[in-house]
Amino acid sequence: MNTNPELQTHSSPVPAKSSRSYWLKLGGTSLSISLIFHLLLLAAAVIWVFQVIPVKDKNVTWTPRPSGSSAAAEQREAQQRVKTIQSNLSRISAVNMVSPVTLPEPENVAQMPSLGGLSGGGTLQGIGGGVFGRGKWNGGAAIDGGSAAQMFRILPLDLRERCSKSDRLARLKENGGTPACEDAVVNSLRWLKAHQNADGSWGTNNQAAMTGLVLLSYFGHCETPDSEEFGDSCLRGIVYLVNLGMKNDGKLAGNFTANHWSYEHAIATYALGEAATFCKKDDVPYLREITRKAGLFIIDNQNKNGGWAYLYATEGGHTDVSVAGWQIQALRACSHTDIKYQGLASCISRSLKYLDSCQNDNGGFGYNSKNPGESGYFSLTGVGMLCNQMWDKGKRAEVRKAAKYILANTRFDYNSEFCDLYGHYYESQAMMQRGGAEWQQYNDLFRDQLLSNQDADGSWKTPGGGKKPRATAASWQGDKLYRT
Repeated sequence: MNTNPELQTHSSPVPAKSSRSYWLKLGGTSLSISLIFHLLLLAAAVIWVFQVIPVKDKNVTWTPRPSGSSAAAEQREAQQRVKTIQSNLSRISAVNMVSPVTLPEPENVAQMPSLGGLSGGGTLQGIGGGVFGRGKWNGGAAIDGGSAAQMFRILPLDLRERCSKSDRLARLKENGGTPACEDAVVNSLRWLKAHQNADGSWGTNNQAAMTGLVLLSYFGHCETPDSEEFGDSCLRGIVYLVNLGMKNDGKLAGNFTANHWSYEHAIATYALGEAATFCKKDDVPYLREITRKAGLFIIDNQNKNGGWAYLYATEGGHTDVSVAGWQIQALRACSHTDIKYQGLASCISRSLKYLDSCQNDNGGFGYNSKNPGESGYFSLTGVGMLCNQMWDKGKRAEVRKAAKYILANTRFDYNSEFCDLYGHYYESQAMMQRGGAEWQQYNDLFRDQLLSNQDADGSWKTPGGGKKPRATAASWQGDKLYRT
């Protein structure tokens, strides 16, 4: 008989250990508590997702719902507008352009943010009207148009007021306007809308420039891609210019061998600058990228003398105040965007010195020197005034002298040789910025003449009464779209 305790212990039967003892040795109690805690946390997260975070409406609402309209009618309208936007955006292609970003496929467009950040109003008081950098920036206020007001970005006070119909009409009256002025503008915009090309452009020649002018006209009345009546037309015009810039690495013209393409590029850039200021970011793919390239092209191709030349020659070439005026307006529009433009300040400084070099001692600005044109009248005086005003130089002696020259020498008779619409495009804006008695005198000369010569369809009839206009150039005389 073996009495060794160790041998006895090992030879004795070993009772089976319970699964509970193993679970405890593994730290089962703590693990159980941890699992329960995480399950509760997960359940709480699920509840929060479904009850706290609202589910976004998948339907795109492009315009405020008209009073009394049904949800079904609104849905049909939204679907139709989405198809229109898809059709336009699908034409934008990155031809000859290197970019790490690709455009959304048409079927994804409906997931983009609603178009309607205020594309409208124009940052300047050019064709678009506005602030010239002097407006006070304030938070967005409610603006006529219902839910569209929620899409407005922070705007200068002047622009917000222009986009409110009641404020716009009040200011119209204060500045010598009449209800007939408002009617004339709306009728002309309707005529322009009716004459848009299928590809979104306007005109049969120089489409980049003509499209830019029409867009600036829309923005001047605060008509944007979100506008009920003109929204689709406005958007199609913007898309056309963006598409053109995509194909040409930011250059905006149809013929780069023509002397005047420097006009086209500048006018189209002016329009895109305003669109980029007021459209929400990413509303129009590549809008900001093309606006940046277009603006930088103007800066980089300034002539050595401070002006701009035909074909954008940087040395030599033909420079004049008319070409320079459009570049300066375009760059002011670009400056109001959130885009950075290297070299802008020095570029503008040189350009204003160029304008000064063309101002006569009597206050008038010549075509490309201190001398008047063949007519004897300094028809580009308004250009020199306006460009200084746009860049906060409205109190300069040069501007005061120019205003005195205009009031003493300008004439406007729509049906005679004194029908220079191009010259008065600038003079009217510049004198309105002067305000007071100077503006009243000019407005009395100009307003009723212009109103009384609008045709019933909203366009303007041929000016001059068969006579050659007293003007540096008068291509607008035979081009209804251009003069309207």
